[in-house]
Amino acid sequence: MKQNEKAVTDSYRMAQEAYGEWGINTEEAMSVLDSLPISLHCWQGDDVGGFEAPDEHLTGGIMVTGAYPGKARNADELRLDLDMALSLIPGTHRLNLHAIYAETGGKAVDRTDLGPEHFTAWMDWAHEKKMGLDFNPTLFSHPNSADGFTLSHPDKGIRDYWIEHCKASRRIGAAFGKKLGTPCVTNIWIADGFKDNPVDRMTPRQLLLESLDTILLEAISKEHNLDAVESKLFGIGSEACVIGSHEFYMGYATTRNTLLCLDAGHFHPTEVISNKISSSLLFLEGLLLHVSRPLRWDSDHVVIFDDELVAIAHEIVRSGQMDRIHIGLDFFDASINRIAAWVIGTRNTQKALLFGLLENTEQLVKAEQTFNYTDRLVLLEELKTMPFGAVWDYYCLSRGVPVGRAWLEAVRNYETRTEDARK
Repeated sequence: MKQNEKAVTDSYRMAQEAYGEWGINTEEAMSVLDSLPISLHCWQGDDVGGFEAPDEHLTGGIMVTGAYPGKARNADELRLDLDMALSLIPGTHRLNLHAIYAETGGKAVDRTDLGPEHFTAWMDWAHEKKMGLDFNPTLFSHPNSADGFTLSHPDKGIRDYWIEHCKASRRIGAAFGKKLGTPCVTNIWIADGFKDNPVDRMTPRQLLLESLDTILLEAISKEHNLDAVESKLFGIGSEACVIGSHEFYMGYATTRNTLLCLDAGHFHPTEVISNKISSSLLFLEGLLLHVSRPLRWDSDHVVIFDDELVAIAHEIVRSGQMDRIHIGLDFFDASINRIAAWVIGTRNTQKALLFGLLENTEQLVKAEQTFNYTDRLVLLEELKTMPFGAVWDYYCLSRGVPVGRAWLEAVRNYETRTEDARK
């Protein structure tokens, strides 16, 4: 055994003993973490460009800042970058695709005409890696979204266009699920809304309701596809009113048995999604979480190991409903190495989940239910300085990925190998 591996293992054995004194099984915690896949978002790798018209300016409240060299220019490069990122992340995960990442062989294919055949290479790649795929219809950066409205547009022709695109997307998601043996989560997000205060909020929301109901008319097995809807408080160009608000989609998901997507950056700056998980699960079939990091607004910064991330992880673990919660990432930072962004965000999300798993929840709940708040606070505070880092390092070592910051060297070497080709 190499010296650094021995040090990691020795530190882990001491941590294992320390946690054992609390009645916490570190091996069990790592095993549970293995069963919690995180859906990496493909759009971090190319700044939400896609392959439909990658050089066109993003519209619909989407903005990526930065110009770090080396972004993927096509699907093959994007898959190579994902391969690199995944080799540095412990566990087996998923990939979240947008419709604009279709591979059409250089032919112009309308979004309403997209089918599973345009994602064959993605399915083959995922099948080889034993990964699941998730999907999103792309309802932005298109002439039919130029007015700032899609599924709630007053023009029936434009609404019908987007309805057909979403129908096609559900069929693509079902094909993913059938091919890969794990349900695809197909998530609908729209940027529809008003820049300034509207007079009529009811009509566009009624139109959105009717559009969504039409989209979901086709019966698709939940063994293959799970539908999700995603709300937002405001966006660029829709500061005054977003049609798909939290209240709208909470009601929709509850009455239509879809998943509700809670995005960490889509609420008021004083709101956090960790506080919404338990309440939502009481009424919904399940949740899709988009883990991101807002910085004063929905800026989608790379996820760091902060208080809200830990709170989200604790809520996932303590709910006892992990099988009903789907975890995905949603950030895009072009100011740093894009592969590093994936690795940082995913590993931090896993760290938070492991931190949540390394507690004796039963003991804490017992103290709470007997109104022994003193013991509860003492236990929670003492857990914060337990040797969690030693368990995380051993988890990485035992799963065959670099420990600590060692992964950064691999990213730098990869960047050097590809920089000439991608200038």
